[in-house]
Amino acid sequence: MSQFDTDLIIAGGGLAGATLALALARGVPSLRVTVVEAFPLSADALPEDYQPSYDARSTALAWGSRLIFEELGLWGRLSEHATPIRRIHVSDRGRFGATRLNADDHQQDALGYVADNRWMGLCLMRELLDTNVQWQAPTEVVDMAPKAGGVDVALKTGDDSHRMTAQCLVVADGGRSGLRERLGFQVRHRSYGQNALIANVSTSESHQFSAFERFTDAGPMALLPHGGANRAGQQSALVWTLTDEMLEDVLALPDVDKCQRLQERFGWRLGRFTRIGECSHYPLKLSTVDEPVRPGVALVGNAAHALHPVAGQGFNLALRGLMTLVEQFRLAVERSQSLGDLQVLNRYQQLHRQDWQQTAQFSDSLIRLFGPSLTPLAVARDAGLVGLDLVPGAKRWFARKAMGLGGRRAVIHKPKTGTGEPASHD
Repeated sequence: MSQFDTDLIIAGGGLAGATLALALARGVPSLRVTVVEAFPLSADALPEDYQPSYDARSTALAWGSRLIFEELGLWGRLSEHATPIRRIHVSDRGRFGATRLNADDHQQDALGYVADNRWMGLCLMRELLDTNVQWQAPTEVVDMAPKAGGVDVALKTGDDSHRMTAQCLVVADGGRSGLRERLGFQVRHRSYGQNALIANVSTSESHQFSAFERFTDAGPMALLPHGGANRAGQQSALVWTLTDEMLEDVLALPDVDKCQRLQERFGWRLGRFTRIGECSHYPLKLSTVDEPVRPGVALVGNAAHALHPVAGQGFNLALRGLMTLVEQFRLAVERSQSLGDLQVLNRYQQLHRQDWQQTAQFSDSLIRLFGPSLTPLAVARDAGLVGLDLVPGAKRWFARKAMGLGGRRAVIHKPKTGTGEPASHD
C-alpha cells in the first residue's frame, strides 16, 4: 500500500495541466495522477457537438507541437478544427524589407496551425475520460507542506477543506495564479510597455492559409488564418500590440472605426477589414521564475515563464517542457526514485532551461530589433529581412524556429532497445 494518497497532483486543468495529465497517462500509465481544477468540469465535453464561435480565442501551434499531439494520439481529432498555416509573410510597415516562409519549401503540409482553445480543451477532456486520471473540480490548491519523500497539499472545495499527500505537486494554473506566490516562488517581470489586443477579424479577401507578421512603430501585429481546416476562408485571428494610450483609444471606437484603424496599420494584403469581434487585452511582459523547481514542486507553462506573443511560441515552449517533465518522471519510476526528488526535477529543469532561454531570446530579440524606428536601424532591419529571404541557410533557421523544431525532443515512451536513457534529436 502506497504511503501517498496519489502519486502526482497537478494544480490546474487547463491546456497545460490537461496535456500533462494525458501525456502521463500515455507514457507512464502506472502513475496515479490527480488533477485539481478551480472551475467545474464542462458538461458538454463531446467534441462531436462542437460549434465554433466567431469570438473563440485561439492558440498558434507549431509543427513540432503537432508531432507531440500525434504521439499522444490527439491530433486526429484536434486537427478537425485546426486551421493550417501554409505561408508566413514577415514585413516592416512602411519599408521594403520582407521575408516569406512556405511549407512547400520544407516538404510539409503546414508550418503550423491555429486552434480554438475551447476545442483543444474539449479534445483533451474526451481523451482523458478514457484514462485513470482522477479529477477534483471545482477545487483549489491553497497550500503545500513538505513531507518525507513527498508533499502534503491543502485543498479547498467551496467552504470545505481537506488534504492530500503525493510524491510531487506540479503547478500548471497559469501566469495569473497566486499559488506560486503563496508557495514562495520569486517571479521577475520585465514590462514591454505594451498591450496585446486579441480579436477575430474578417476580411474581404481570403487568407489562403497565410499568416502575416507586420512590425510597426507601435509594435508587432499578427494575423493568423482562422475558422476552418479544409476551406481557405476570410477570418483571421488578430494579435495587435498597442501602447496604453493607443489601446484606450482603440477600445473606445465603434467596430467600424476599429476596422478602419486596423486597415491603416496593417494595409490591404487581405483586402478590406469588414468585421472585428469581441476584443480582449492584456499587458505584455516577460515573466520568469529563476528556480521553478524545489523538492516536491515544479512550475510549468505560464506559471514558470511567459513570453511576448510576437513569435507565437508561448504554448509551444510550454508543451515541449511538459514532455521533458514526463520523460523525467518515466525515468524516475524506472529507477524507483520519488517524482519529487530534487535530482529528478533539477534534471528536468536543466534540459528545459536551454530551450526556454533560446526561445525567449528569439522572441525578445524580435521586439528589440523592430521596436525603435530610428532610420539607421530601420535600414538595417530591411537589409536583414531581405537577406533572410535570400539566404537559404538563414531562412531555414528562421523557419525551424517558427515551426518549433531544431531543438531537443523528449522521449515519453520507453525505447524498445537501449538503456532507457532519453534521446535527443531534431
